Amino acid sequence: MLDVKYVIDHLDEVIDRLATRNGDYTYLRELPALEEKRKDLILKADRLKAERNSQSKEIGKLKAQKKEEEAKALMAKINFDKDEIARFDKERGEVEEKIHEIMLKTPNLPDASLPIGTDDSFNRPEKYWGEPTVFTFKPKAHWDIGQRLGLFDFDRAAKVSGPRFTFYLGALARLERALASLMLDTHAKAGYTEVLPPYMVNTASLTGSGQLPKFADQAYNTTPGDFWLIPTAEVPVTNYYRDEILSAEDLPKWFCAYSSCFRAEAGAAGRDTRGIIRQHQFQKVELVKYCLPEHSFEELESLTQEAEKILELLKLPYRRVCLSTGDVGFSSAKTFDLEVWMPSYNEYEEKDGKFVPTTRNYKEISSCSNDTDYQARRMNIRFKRTKDSKTEYVHMLNGSGLAVGRTVAAVIENYQNEDGSITVPEVLRPYMGCDIIK
Repeated sequence: MLDVKYVIDHLDEVIDRLATRNGDYTYLRELPALEEKRKDLILKADRLKAERNSQSKEIGKLKAQKKEEEAKALMAKINFDKDEIARFDKERGEVEEKIHEIMLKTPNLPDASLPIGTDDSFNRPEKYWGEPTVFTFKPKAHWDIGQRLGLFDFDRAAKVSGPRFTFYLGALARLERALASLMLDTHAKAGYTEVLPPYMVNTASLTGSGQLPKFADQAYNTTPGDFWLIPTAEVPVTNYYRDEILSAEDLPKWFCAYSSCFRAEAGAAGRDTRGIIRQHQFQKVELVKYCLPEHSFEELESLTQEAEKILELLKLPYRRVCLSTGDVGFSSAKTFDLEVWMPSYNEYEEKDGKFVPTTRNYKEISSCSNDTDYQARRMNIRFKRTKDSKTEYVHMLNGSGLAVGRTVAAVIENYQNEDGSITVPEVLRPYMGCDIIK
């Protein structure tokens, strides 16, 4: 969350910057009065506590002097003050809870480098890698290819679970596993510590990472117990050091985690409901970093390049996009999306015996974000530069390295052949044990 003191001291600036995200943040104007009330209640309670301590000593003296009536009167005053202190403390707790609720629903400040705009149409492409795939035949969508091969079964998955679930079979199940292994091996070689996290977390964890309370309708809550299915491995891995103080010497810390992810996708509709692009359960390899504040933006560049590395190893065309203020995530100060070339999201026409794209639409396959100290404040993750220095909040980053299911779809579509088979990317062949899926 944001620093309350900073928000109050820079109230107009904060409201103006947050307004570029879309939404009304004028509720933050309640904060100065709430903070003044909180301080006043503390002052009143502290004054009475000091009085009580002084009066307690006085009672001892009065009793020693056999002044019982005066001692009794002072005792009554102390008991009255005790009730007043309890009332002030209760009121202060209610005010602090109100402040906390306000800060929990307030997103991170967008970094000044973001393009200002209301939605994804204002996102800024910053890099293109590879040329959109050209074919000698009209390309098909991954769901058609997978079903014709008999290796995707959507109907039986709907029978067993419901819509937006898929059975992967045979070589496509192996392709998913191979891609996850390639990602983990590549990231581990780059210095990331591999983590196999819990797939269920408690409410405190989802609140700390920023999913609660705002995105409760997107998450799956289980009963009995205080458990939520994770929407991403970001949640357990960012909470790993919750309520701890790290040493600056131990930073940065880099983690990569493979997990299933579970999302209700409430309200999601349209083209993404076909195939495996937007599922209620999917697999992802997540990258998480803890670092010193002064290094977080260079760490964002490094993290983004690490995710890009997987796409380049697979030779999948992609672009990097800087998200606008209206599209950036709730906890993020700055996000780069990596968007992969997907033939099924584009129109193709025949020219000189080749099918070439006439549109230029890419599909998100990774979001790499610098959350600055926003999550660390919610999780109370701090560090010390020296043994005797004051504590500071770490900066935290996360990104997909990559979404495995979407990478499966991208490989199927970009490596499809006219006979319905799929060429296995060269880098995956040691994992797959074959050159072609047919």
